[in-house]
Amino acid sequence: MSSEPNTDIRPALAAGLSSYLIWGVAPLFFQALDFANPFEIVMHRIIWAVPILALVLAVSGKMRQALAVLADRRTILTLVGTAALISVNWWIFIFAVNSGHVLQASLGYYINPLMSVAVGVIVLREPLGPFRIAAIVLAALGVANQIIAVGQVPWISLALATSFTAYGYLRKVAAVDGRIGLFWETSFNLPIAIVGLTILQLNGLGHFQESPAQALMLMAAGLVTVVPLLLYAIGVRGLHLSTMGLLQFIAPSMQFAIGVMGGETFTASHLVTFAFIWAGVGMFAYSTLRRQKKRAVAAEAQPEAE
Repeated sequence: MSSEPNTDIRPALAAGLSSYLIWGVAPLFFQALDFANPFEIVMHRIIWAVPILALVLAVSGKMRQALAVLADRRTILTLVGTAALISVNWWIFIFAVNSGHVLQASLGYYINPLMSVAVGVIVLREPLGPFRIAAIVLAALGVANQIIAVGQVPWISLALATSFTAYGYLRKVAAVDGRIGLFWETSFNLPIAIVGLTILQLNGLGHFQESPAQALMLMAAGLVTVVPLLLYAIGVRGLHLSTMGLLQFIAPSMQFAIGVMGGETFTASHLVTFAFIWAGVGMFAYSTLRRQKKRAVAAEAQPEAE
């Protein structure tokens, strides 16, 4: 006897969409924390994320699985590397949004999936295809235009894309649950964060004790770190990865809108840069949909051949 599988993807879609919506408005939250410097904000993200993630793992019955990771030296070393990369990525992002470079941050997260495709081809020997080649070329032309026409190396965009691409690659190698991985990443950074915040407080440079409102906002940085990840995990479990791959462009699009509405410099040359990147994103999206359709057709034909 067999029962019909539950094909209602609405909860997963809502969760996945919500994760990217939160990441999309994240610049507004971190701009509200501009009373603190990016280092202090990152340290608070780490400190408050650890107990939240520990609670999540305990409630979901994953704590034993998380502790088992400690027995795997290679995985631990990999997660130490991802811990460093995600901390750098967080710092660059917060620095960008609090120094008037939200547009560069959004550009970085448009470039990121295209850079990931390039790494997949070079390192993992994944198939490329003409549309993905076009996507990478268009992204490269966008960066070149930013350097030549705008006269500016988009270091924030490239640093965000590079650090997150490297982070994604190493996390794929580690092959651990997203919640468990982030728990250990933040845990490995926890001693540094505690020492750093202690030094700030002792020198009168910390902001946690200045007012209850500021303390609560800094604590909320832990929730802003963990909640979208949990929603993302729900989305990934219930949706095709290709669907999540297309949803990921919601966040940089919202960040782009925040940057423009915030009055950041956006000339015709900047528009050309984004036009190249958007065209590359379009090629990537089209390629992703084509591959998903081919896999669906192959899956339908498989039972007939058996």
